[in-house]
Amino acid sequence: MKGYYFITDEALSAAGVMSDVRQAVAAGAQVVQYRNKTADTRRLYEEARQIGELCAGTHTRLIINDRVDIALAVRAHGAHIGQEDLPYAEARRLLGRDAIIGVTVHDVEEAKAAEAAGADYLGVSPVFATGTKSDAGAPCGVETLAAIRRACRVPVVAIGGIDLSNADACIAAGTDMLCAISAVVARPDVAAEILKFQRKYGL
Repeated sequence: MKGYYFITDEALSAAGVMSDVRQAVAAGAQVVQYRNKTADTRRLYEEARQIGELCAGTHTRLIINDRVDIALAVRAHGAHIGQEDLPYAEARRLLGRDAIIGVTVHDVEEAKAAEAAGADYLGVSPVFATGTKSDAGAPCGVETLAAIRRACRVPVVAIGGIDLSNADACIAAGTDMLCAISAVVARPDVAAEILKFQRKYGL
């Protein structure tokens, strides 16, 4: 896993989530994570199912944020869980050994624990200050990102406050994937913005 990691954001999107996902897939995003903190379960299911159809037949993997039940229902590639979500062991038991499970981490201790538990990748968040997630917490900075990269072998995703001005610093710190939300979905051409990040990895 290397390149751009896409997360949906209905509130920030200029063109709508489905349009954003189409463009992310077209731009070759490695992952589309469906995240919606406010929708009811039926809407989550319907939107996740539609996104799954957009990802079908491509190399883009569909990951569902928080909701393991939705991931199971739409046969997503996996789920992403935070420190306060369903414990990793239970998520793995439900999703099975072949599912991709990512875990949000904030420091080296959490990162090592998640890797030891079996996480397939680590979402280091927030690297920089961000307004797209109200409970994101204090930024950890590229120093912590680099320390996590040194301590762990699984892929690392840099999330939170990422844009083209600081992407190179994250790559230099060893991140395998970059996730920039507001710097992408709020722009008129989502695919063009994603490609700028993809090219930083030579993709």
